[in-house]
Amino acid sequence: MPRRRPYDREIAALAVPALGALVAEPLFLATDTALVGHLGAEPLAALGIAGTVLQTAVGLLVFLAYATTPAVARRIGAGDLPGALTAGIDGLWLALVVGAGLVAVGLPGAPLVVGWFGADAGVAQAAADYLRIAVWGLPAMLLVIAATGLFRGLQDTRTPLWIAVAGFTANGALNALLIYGAGWGLVGSAVGTALAQWGMAAAAIAIAVRHARRNGVGLLPGRAGILRSAGAGGWLLLRTASLRVALVATVAVATAHGTASLAATQVLFTLFALVALALDSLAIAGQAMIGHALGSGDTGRVRGILRRLLEIGVLGGVGLAVLLAAVSPVLGRVFTNDEAVLAALPGGILVLALGLPVGAVVFVLDGVLIGAGDARYLAWTGLVNLAAVLPLLVLVGTAELDAVGAVIAVQAVFAVGYMLARVTTLGLRVRGGRWMVTGHR
Repeated sequence: MPRRRPYDREIAALAVPALGALVAEPLFLATDTALVGHLGAEPLAALGIAGTVLQTAVGLLVFLAYATTPAVARRIGAGDLPGALTAGIDGLWLALVVGAGLVAVGLPGAPLVVGWFGADAGVAQAAADYLRIAVWGLPAMLLVIAATGLFRGLQDTRTPLWIAVAGFTANGALNALLIYGAGWGLVGSAVGTALAQWGMAAAAIAIAVRHARRNGVGLLPGRAGILRSAGAGGWLLLRTASLRVALVATVAVATAHGTASLAATQVLFTLFALVALALDSLAIAGQAMIGHALGSGDTGRVRGILRRLLEIGVLGGVGLAVLLAAVSPVLGRVFTNDEAVLAALPGGILVLALGLPVGAVVFVLDGVLIGAGDARYLAWTGLVNLAAVLPLLVLVGTAELDAVGAVIAVQAVFAVGYMLARVTTLGLRVRGGRWMVTGHR
């Protein structure tokens, strides 16, 4: 029987539940894509635009979890549980304030934002209608993200898993009922998802409040704490903004090559979320474990955790790449029956699979540096990576390509070229030791 390697038990205890939660979250989008896809290419393309806008808004604010996790973990490592919970509660209040602001801006701004993509009139109108409803779910998703950061920092990835599974189940049932049962079509998908998101938020808040009361921590926001949470997330916001610009630019290039190209790219980004982000479970484990180890001052443990996470990540990336390549000829029919979209998918899936092993290393290193609080480096190198990929996207956008060629070229730039740029800048950082700052911060 093979001997268990150092840190395997601890990594598994955090990463396996995190994997379930991370896969369950993009299953919201996968469920919507599969159900809406059978309504036709136009609704699917509209969902592609609306989904990109919503994911950009939520993705930009993922610092609500990514800044909270290491802050809470460091305090736990230093033996300060009340301080850890206070940081988490402040993060929840910040999420609520930001979420309310997004609703206020999103309701009147939906048509303007959709118009930036330059889609056909019918696609643009359907996407704007979807956004006007879906924006009501954004405060709920931000609350869930902030609470998830608290739970992960407490070394608890099981609670986010159960919340995500319950939310995914409710989302699937509500969408099927409202899209087809009630005949609401694309609008039904937006309503069902928003309702499921608020159910998740209610559960997450209840659990966070129970933790706070059990340890005598107040529930009212502290002005200093909220400002500290916002400041800690500022660099992560910039880092995430560069990622989202790359993704939005990729969708815009796909849009320039027609509805079939855009619809196929929507399916491919759904697969990217389901498969590649599953590897991000190792990054989540890295955030919590690295933050805890640095809080306790154990740099030797930090290096050991990093080494083992990379070994597991590479193996997982290769395995998922082989699986995705094997099902590439038939996988498209899960999401659509449009022949033009189906013809464009297999080549794009193969290119996506090619980039997965590199993507796995990217996710691990990104999570480790976030756990170390090295957000400033991540922010500046994010801009460097973006500068490398945008000229390639411009070339693809101006080239004369059919839908099949456009989808392959777009994925080659994003899933391979962009990931290679990121792994280079991240790898250069972890070779040294400046990122390993110990103690309570």
